[in-house]
Amino acid sequence: MSTFRSLGVHNYRLWFVGALISNIGTWMQRTAQDWLVYDILTEQNASALGIVMALQLGPQLVIAPWAGLVADSVDRRRLLAVTQVAMALLGIGLGLMVLLDVAVLWHVYAFALALGIVSAFDAPARQAFVSELVRDDYLPNAVALNSASFNGARMIGPAVAGLLTAGVGPGWVFLINALTFGAMVYVLVAMRSSELNVQPRSLPGKGRIREGFRYVRQRPDLMVVMLAIFIVGTFGLNFAVYIAAMARTEFGQDAGVFGVLSSVMAVGSVAGALLSARRDRPRLRFVFGASAAFGVSCIAAALAPNLWLFGLSLVPVGLFALTLMTSANAYVQTTTTPVMRGRVMALYFAIFLGGTPLGAPVVGWVSDMFGPRWSLGVAALAGLLAAAVGIFWAWRYHEVRLRYDRATPRRLRLTHEGDDDRAP
Repeated sequence: MSTFRSLGVHNYRLWFVGALISNIGTWMQRTAQDWLVYDILTEQNASALGIVMALQLGPQLVIAPWAGLVADSVDRRRLLAVTQVAMALLGIGLGLMVLLDVAVLWHVYAFALALGIVSAFDAPARQAFVSELVRDDYLPNAVALNSASFNGARMIGPAVAGLLTAGVGPGWVFLINALTFGAMVYVLVAMRSSELNVQPRSLPGKGRIREGFRYVRQRPDLMVVMLAIFIVGTFGLNFAVYIAAMARTEFGQDAGVFGVLSSVMAVGSVAGALLSARRDRPRLRFVFGASAAFGVSCIAAALAPNLWLFGLSLVPVGLFALTLMTSANAYVQTTTTPVMRGRVMALYFAIFLGGTPLGAPVVGWVSDMFGPRWSLGVAALAGLLAAAVGIFWAWRYHEVRLRYDRATPRRLRLTHEGDDDRAP
């Protein structure tokens, strides 16, 4: 099947272009904000950078149940328009403070927290809205192309932001990002309402948040995916912390190189997203296989002896991280009943992104105390642990065993207990 088949749908095509523009701006702001904290407002303090990430992603832990319920109850298209405008205003506010030279570290903390609150409502609505843009059999492809757009923007945004930050300062980068949210607002207005695949909404009543938790608890496959995502998301996907620390502290480079390194990793991420887009449906084996490969790739990056090899090692890091994220996201979305999708995706993102407030400061502390290479070691351990969780789950719930194949004596294979012909 075609890798880009969802782009044949008018509304999704508009969404893809608008999201690409907006995501470029988002990555520009993230890169400029990271460098503002790490090298301008502090003296290369990785812990402060971890705190910013924690504040920006922390609201996911607290707000997620209510944000998911809102996404299941209201018009997601209108909700997204509100969140886009709010994020644009936050970008303008921070940009003006930096340009007027009045911004201090706690101001960045406050804006990161405000952005995190808005993003907590934006994320589940954005994810669930994709199911209204395409028919069900196109959904895994649309999810993968969303990831390709997000990470394609990561190739462009950080490099541009690095150059602009070094040339004119981070304040202008924040203002440019605010303008890019206009693209998403235009797209939401320009969509053909008659072609939307409107999903059923949650009916008013008590206990709807508990209903979402109960639904996930009764699905052990969703539970194990979310556990793996929590482990890797908490301790493995803190890219800003260890790339900034490796670029500046280990190799003595400036903001431009930091941006380029972030873009290099995005090359692998886009490749992972496009490979995922070719698959008809997501499988759990891709989630846990990618977790293991991510861990091994992080070990290679931690051992890189120079800047060039470190940059090259970031390509497989990005590829396997994105394969893991896309496969997990698509699996959760496509196997969840539509009326529950907003609440389940909110819980998914709370676990995925909300774990960073716990992990980012820890990874930053490890970098400060033991060096940037050890922070990558933490990421590697997270990937391998998530893979081990998946293997244990497959063994426990599917009675998967390693069997000696008599027909080919040199090969071991995974089988189900009592059924040698079925793959797990």
